[in-house]
Formats: sequence, structure tokens, C-alpha cells
Amino acid sequence: MQTASDRHEYPAHWEADVVLRDGGTARIRPITVDDAERLVSFYEQVSDESKYYRFFAPYPRLSAKDVHRFTHHDFVDRVGLAATIGGEFIATVRYDRIDAEGLPASAPADEAEVAFLVQDAHQGRGVASALLEHIAAVARERGIRRFAAEVLPANTKMIKVFTDAGYQQKRSFEDGVVRLEFGLEPTDRSLAVQRAREQRAEARSVQRLLSPGSVAVIGAGRTPGGVGRSVLDNLRNGGFTGRLYAVNRAFADEQTELDGVPAHRSVRDIADPVDLAVVAVPAERVPEVVAECGEHGVQGLVVVSAGYAESGPDGRERQRDLVRQARTYGMRIIGPNTFGIVNTSPQVRLNASLAPEMPRPGRIGLFAQSGAIGTALLSRLHRRGGGVTGITGVSTFVSSGNRADVSGNDVLQYWYEDPDTDVVLMYLESIGNPRKFTRLARRTAEAKPLVVVQGARHGGLPQGHAVRATRLPHATVSALLRQAGVIRVDTITELVDAGLLLARQPLPAGPRVAILGNSESLGYLTYDACLTEGLRPSPPLDLTTAASAEDFHRALSAALADDSCDAVVVTAIPAVGETSARDAALAEALRSAAAAVPGKPVLVVHVELGGLAEALSAAASTGPQVGSTAPGAAGGAQPPPLSASPERGDPHRPAEPLPPTEVAIPAYPAAERAVRALAEAVKYAQWRRDAADPGKVPEYDDIDEKGAAQLIHGLLARGQGLTLGTDETCDLLTRYGIHVRRALPAPTPEAAVEAARAIGYPVALKATAPHLRHRADLGGVRLDLADEEQLRRAYAELTELFGKPQELRPVVQRMAPRGVDTLVRAVIDPAAGAVLSFGLAGAASQLLGDTAHRLIPVTDRDATSLVRSIRTAPLLFGWRGSAPVDTPALEELMLRVSRLVDDHPEVVAVTLEPVVVAPRGLSVLGATVRLAPPPVRDDLGPRTLPVY
Repeated sequence: MQTASDRHEYPAHWEADVVLRDGGTARIRPITVDDAERLVSFYEQVSDESKYYRFFAPYPRLSAKDVHRFTHHDFVDRVGLAATIGGEFIATVRYDRIDAEGLPASAPADEAEVAFLVQDAHQGRGVASALLEHIAAVARERGIRRFAAEVLPANTKMIKVFTDAGYQQKRSFEDGVVRLEFGLEPTDRSLAVQRAREQRAEARSVQRLLSPGSVAVIGAGRTPGGVGRSVLDNLRNGGFTGRLYAVNRAFADEQTELDGVPAHRSVRDIADPVDLAVVAVPAERVPEVVAECGEHGVQGLVVVSAGYAESGPDGRERQRDLVRQARTYGMRIIGPNTFGIVNTSPQVRLNASLAPEMPRPGRIGLFAQSGAIGTALLSRLHRRGGGVTGITGVSTFVSSGNRADVSGNDVLQYWYEDPDTDVVLMYLESIGNPRKFTRLARRTAEAKPLVVVQGARHGGLPQGHAVRATRLPHATVSALLRQAGVIRVDTITELVDAGLLLARQPLPAGPRVAILGNSESLGYLTYDACLTEGLRPSPPLDLTTAASAEDFHRALSAALADDSCDAVVVTAIPAVGETSARDAALAEALRSAAAAVPGKPVLVVHVELGGLAEALSAAASTGPQVGSTAPGAAGGAQPPPLSASPERGDPHRPAEPLPPTEVAIPAYPAAERAVRALAEAVKYAQWRRDAADPGKVPEYDDIDEKGAAQLIHGLLARGQGLTLGTDETCDLLTRYGIHVRRALPAPTPEAAVEAARAIGYPVALKATAPHLRHRADLGGVRLDLADEEQLRRAYAELTELFGKPQELRPVVQRMAPRGVDTLVRAVIDPAAGAVLSFGLAGAASQLLGDTAHRLIPVTDRDATSLVRSIRTAPLLFGWRGSAPVDTPALEELMLRVSRLVDDHPEVVAVTLEPVVVAPRGLSVLGATVRLAPPPVRDDLGPRTLPVY
């Protein structure tokens, strides 16, 4: 709650750019005293009907008193927000805190009246819904917990805004007015509504960029070879189905066309609407061009121009100005410094890029933050796809360049529901918002495969990228992405290898692999590769070098019909005098066998048989849909794929099976590449099956959430952030059923003896100085001290070895039952969010990095898998004859820590070390907790575009 001294400070953190339902953008900001003229102008453009709905009476104009009231706010009890485009108001919302009788001034009421007004021309764009999200977040920040709104029954649009928001509501009708009351705490439903709106809006904003009805290339010169001219030529040669314009201020007044394309000196001179502008002018001229585009109503920009964040601090500031300017006009930007975008749909045929050839149409969505890598990926897909159309080609391609506005998150929102995309391949050099990316990736992966390769993993972030700082190592972020269903690969070669398999073949039902071919040696190389990747191969079947196409057909048919087989790898080497005709015959034999027994993936490993690889690809014009399950195939519970035709708009409608002649089998020039791709498909298929039942976050009757909140609030009142003392830590953890074995300070030998008497023998004597803490290997811990004599002797040894007691900070603690020492840690990372980590205490986690991670909140299934995810997990389950420890108790402990951090965002770090897990029960011997004020906005907050 703000004090009187800062009640009138302008809350700049309430400013936000949002994407509206139709894909355009608007800016939301607080209304100030300087907005009087804007408010009057806005009100004049509102219809009489809308004014009547707002004031319940004819109200043609605002009085001076009204203008003063609606522009003077204290930003605490009275708040007004405006949605603006081009600097002008298109909608307003305000709340006024309701005075509550009998409350002291120090305890203001927690309810407010809220009211909206939306300009008629912008109604239906989702402006009111976005404003409600933001005014609700502002109200929560100011201590308001409930909104009340009075609406005329005929104002059905506004009633729908409130009822569709997902908050728990109470409705009443009195004196001809509908009164709505609702709490502002986010609910599962309100959060689902918010994220569904976010998805639709961001997907629509990308769709407007990728499917324009008209494109203007600004900076297209008369002479071939320049950047702008190259993009113009590529658009024209690619067969763009919409209207195309060339724009260059150097054109003579009499010049009306450029190689058949209408030519203009400015976008303003184009009579018809322009949906997309490709900007290829020097950076210093871009602001002028953006202003012209905004005034003309252009919906989006692809900025090919360089000279922005990749060029240094001055360029970064130019980039921020570019984004601010474009969003002012409601436009979104791809770039700057982008390679361009592509949409191969026959209805669009957009090649607004520097790629000289239109990529082959297909069902792979491709995203690259690097233009060079994007070019390489397009080339490899084209080359590896052979003659295939509709499978391994590209549906859409986006090169984000500096990713100043449109990011991988936005494109994921589009591909999630795009019926023309079955597989998503992404090359990323940075993840601007890992928390959101992980959320979107999980949802996407539940419907279609998402394969990611990340560059700059070990530092050296490209100049053009600005991302949130993260304290997590890359391996941890990578592990969290895998848990979200992302197929993580290390190279662009592996990216294409996995993409080809996932685009062409069904998902495997398990890890069992049959291997057959005409080379015993190649078969055993494949067998070894399968074992290395964790698959379960059967002994290779050697058909000998004399095998005919018919022999391959019979062997493959038998393997596919075998219930103990989930996938088949066929190996092939050339015979003496091999011809292209034999390649074609073998390819047809393999395809026909695979078509006769569908539902299991088939891969080919070929050595020096380029003709076979091409023949395997050449026959297909469409392909097996990702994840499709044939009748009788194993693993039928896996989620169905997105469909691909207009009538297949439902993302959960199973794809139709393919005619036998349209089966396409991916071919690989090396066994390890084929097997690695197959292993990723196996893990992804298992993830999809597990995702159908993610588990639940359990409830515990002994958790005192309210008491913990009161304790945290009192502790934070001392300062901005603090590490709790021992007593405070134990108090807070106890409220969540986590009991720490207390350690008593022992500054002298006599104090140690008194402590031991108080807690009972046997005891442990520990040095807690930072350089000795948890360092039993240095001798700073003495265990199983059975009596006073042993305790005094240990105390003397410690002080003799390591120094005076005040330097050692010794403590005495009651011995815990013997078991395995483990570590449980939770931390809120500024980029990734709340993360729970687990490992064995000591060298296993510190030296070897053997630690597993899960995003909070953790479910019971997450906790079970977390315990089993570390490489040293066998030590918990009776390794080499030792007694298994109580892993259910360990899982419960992790769930309780997860609940603590999830319930209270002020808890930014929890470390329990060591946690000794015994055959029965466990003991938490050490604990630290750090608190900090919660962020003003988090992932539960209102929708907003990031500002890089």
C-alpha cells in the first residue's frame, strides 16, 4: 500500500503494449492531467448509444468538471487507464474505491466500482477485455480485492466482458440495473481465459504478417541486386497471389511501374490498402518510413534494414525507438536485420525474403534467429526432401533477425493452431522469456512435435539480442525444455534429421527396434548405436549382399507385423553394378511393405546409395500425419495430430490414413544419425503419453498457508530482502509440514555439552563457517558422538585443526538415522520462473552436476520422476545390496517445498541440505530460506508485449 507521500507519483510500470483480438496492437497507460484534450476528442467520437450505456442517461458532452474528474487521479483510490493507438484514446477504464463505513484510514476498503467506455469503431477488438485484465492487476497492487460494476441490461457486450473474464461472480438486478460483483484473485478459469485470448491475439498478429493481401517493398531500386530489389523480385518470381508495390522516393514522378510492378515514391501514394511493408532502406530513414506506413494503415512490417542492436548501444536505442514507433500505430515488426518471411500456401505464395528460390511447399514450420542458419536449413530440407511435396517442404518460415518485437513465442502461438503445419523446427540463439516459452512449448508439443537447436549455449550472445538475465546454467534450461516436450538436439543436422522422421512417419509406441539389411557390419553398427541411445534393438537380420528387393519386402513386412517391434531400421549398401533402376525397385519394395502394415516408423540407413534416398522420397506428394495411429497399432492412446485441410480445422481431429503409394521413408547416410532421430521420436512419444496424465498437486491438511503469509509479511517489513535466521527458517518451514532438526550453538565446550544434554546423545558436532559448512571431507563434521567425553575430544580436535570457536561457529545436533544424503533446492529465476532441483548432497551434484530439475508447481508424477532422473538414483533404491531408502517421504518433502514457493512468490530461494533419507523417514539437517518482495507483474498478470 502506498503512503501519502507517493500517492501521486506516475506509475510507469503500468504502461504496456498489448495485442488485440484482430492482431493489431494498442498501448495501455495511466490517464494523467495532460490528457484532457485527448479525453474530450475521444468522447466526441463515441456514439450516443455508448454514452447512454456508460452514464445511464443522455450525455452528449463532458463538462469541465467531468474532464477534471476523469483526468485527475491519485493512482491509489482513483485510477484511470486508456488504450491508445497513434497517441489517441480508443477506450478508457477507471475504478473508484468504495468508501467503507467504520474502517480506519489505515485500513482502506478493498472494493471498487469499475466502468468502461470503448470507441464504437474499436468495439469487438477485445480492447475492453485487455483493459479489464490490466485494471484488475492495478487494483490488486493497490490492495483492492473486489470489483463492482453496474450495467444496463441492454448493454450485453459489456456484461459479456465481465462474465467471460473467468472470475467468480455474484449478479443481482435492482432498479433496472444489473449489478455484478467479482473477486480479482486469479482463478484457474480466469487464467485459462487470459491465456486463450493471448494465444488467439498473438496467433492472429502473426497470421496477418504471413498472409497479407498486399505487400509494399520500400527501398526497391531500379537496378537489380540491391536488398529491396531482391526481395521484390523474389516476391514476384515466387508467384505472390496478392497485390505487389515497389516504393522508392528516388523514383521519378513519371515512373509508374518497375518490371511490371506498380511503382510509387511513397506508401502514401498507394490508393489501396497495404497489409505488409518490407522495409529495406538505411536505418536513419526507417522512422520516416514507419510513420508513412502507420498513417496509411499498414498492418505489419518486415524490417530487413540493419544498423540496430547488432551494431552497439546506439543501434540498440534506435531499435527500441523503432518498436515504440511501430506499436504506436498498432503495427507489429519482424526484425530488424531479418532475412525475411515465407508462406508457401498456394493461396498466398509469399516469399518476402532474401531466399532466391521459393521453398518447396510442405508441412514443416521453420523459425530461425539467424538468417544464415535459416538459409542453410531451407537448403537442407530442399535437398533431403528429394521430390517430396507436402511433407518435408516448408509451410511457413520466419527469420526473426534481432527479434525486437515478434519472437519465437509469437510464432509458436500461430503454429499451434495452424492446420498447415505438422512439425515445428526452431533454431534459437536466445530465449527472451523462457517461462512463457516453456508454457507455449508444452501446449504445442501436446499437439505436434517441436524440435529445437540452440546456438550460443555457452555465452557469446549475439549483439542484436537482449534477454532477461538467468542464473540457471544452460543444461538446466535445456532440461526444463525437455520436460515441456521440446525435442532438444545439438546441431542443425540433427534438427533436420529429426524433422524428416517426424514429418514422414508415425510416432513409435516404444523403444523396441528391429534391424534388417544386406550388410552384417552396418547392421551391428546400427545395433550399437541403438544401445548407446537407450533403445532396445533386436539382433540384426542379415539378408546378405545378394538380397533382392523382394527379400527386403518380405523381411520388412515380417518385422512390422511382429508385435515385439515398435520401429524398423533398414540398412542398405550398394551391390556391384548397382543401378538407379535397382534403387527404384528397392524403394518401392520398402514403401509398399510399410504401407501394408502402417503405424510403425521405418527408417533407412544407406551407404553410398544416394539414388535410393532420392527414390524413397520421390514418390510422396503428401505424407503420414505426425502421431497418426493406425487401427491395431500399439500406443493408440497418444494424442492425435493437428490436421491439414480446411475442414480439418479441429486440432484434435485424427488425420486420415494415407494411400499406400504416398508413404515416404526418411533415409540417412549414417547409422548414428538415423538412430539418434529415432531415439528422440521415442522419447517424444513417451512424453506425449505421459502428458495425458500429468499428475496433480496434492493438498496437505497440515499446511498453514495463511499463517505462513502473515509470517512472511512481517519478516519482509524489516527490509527489501533477507536471508532468514535459523529460528525464522524453522518456523516458516514448519507451517508447511517441513521439520528441520534444530542445531544448538556451541561457542564453548561447556555450551556444547549443555546442548548435547538438552537434545540427547548421540550427537553430531559441526563447524558452520562458510568454508567448512557441509564439508565432512575436510573434517569439519564429527558424527555419532555417544557421550560427553567423545564430544569434548571432538571439540578440541576441531579447534586445534581449524581455529578458534568464533571462526568455526560450531553447533551440536542430534544424530539422524543413517541414510543417503540428498539436496532439495527451490529458486525463483528471473527468466525461467520457479524451479525445484534435486540431487545427492556433496560431490555428485557439486562436481558432476548430477542434478534434476522441474518447474514449480510440481505434481506427484513430477516428484516421482525427479527422484529417478539423476544418474546416481540407484543409491536410493538398494544399490549393491544396501537398504532402499524412503523415497515416498522424499517425494512428499519436495511437493511441500514446491507448494511453499508456489503459494508465496516472496519465497525466492529454499535450500534443504543435507536431507538424510533413511529406510524409514527422512531428516532435514540444514535449511536456508531467502525472502524478497514479489514482482509487480508475473506470468499470472495481464497480457503484455515484452520490451527488449
